[in-house]
Amino acid sequence: MKIPFISKLFERRNISLDDKIKAFLMSEDIGLQSNAGKNVSEYNAITSTAVYACVRVIAETLASLPLPLYIRKTKGKEKAINHPLYLILHDLPNEEMTSFSFRETMMTHLLLWGNAYAEIVRDGAGNIVEIYPLQPDKMVVERDKETKKIKYKYFIDSKQIIYPKEKIFHIPGLSFNGLTGISPISAAREAVGLALAVEEFGSRFFGNGARPGGILKHPGVLKDPEKLRKQWEEVYRGVGNSHKVAVLEEGMKYHEIGIPPEDAQFLQTRKFQINEICRIYRVPPHLIGDLEHA
Repeated sequence: MKIPFISKLFERRNISLDDKIKAFLMSEDIGLQSNAGKNVSEYNAITSTAVYACVRVIAETLASLPLPLYIRKTKGKEKAINHPLYLILHDLPNEEMTSFSFRETMMTHLLLWGNAYAEIVRDGAGNIVEIYPLQPDKMVVERDKETKKIKYKYFIDSKQIIYPKEKIFHIPGLSFNGLTGISPISAAREAVGLALAVEEFGSRFFGNGARPGGILKHPGVLKDPEKLRKQWEEVYRGVGNSHKVAVLEEGMKYHEIGIPPEDAQFLQTRKFQINEICRIYRVPPHLIGDLEHA
């Protein structure tokens, strides 16, 4: 069985300029810049170990919980083991995913983008036969100005698919408008951006041989300063070249201009950002491996 929305990609549709702009803004290469100088998107936020660990512990935990289906009776309720939806929710949402992987994926989308979407596939009789997760960064939710009905616009491979509300299973997170959830990553852009910036600072510091940046001061006029800079970096830059003895000629002097990690409170900032991100997801730090206060 083919994924249901593939055939729709080849249908002709008129895509407005607004829709094209929305599709561009939702590209995984675009992010909102933080004051720390890092562009923050849901895609690069997951490269933060704290974000990755928080998302994983929540998504895996919820995906592993029992998911029984109940039918209401006049006196209470009972498990609907023989209901057609039981197999879909409990075992096989679609031919490509288990119930665990489906729920884990949906929770990952919800925790990063603030929304989780899935396409509901029905047979000729209108019965639900499969549920496929959809990328939340490719989805736009709108209310039709004339009919007032909600519609879902899904952008994939420069194509647009419009779904009616009945064909989409939508889980929104914390919301301002009641239609779409707020991305936790966008809301906490500064905290995540600082965490990414600190990690990059540490990587670049050790990649530079664990020494701060500096300048070479020449008493005269250099004919080719770019060539000198390149030669210096080839010889002294990198962990493998650290602690080499520098040989300076023609009266040149080396002056450090970078801030040492201890002065920049590198370790303290890294530890604090772990707690900041845990606070966003309401995850106790010890659950993601921070045992300092456990």
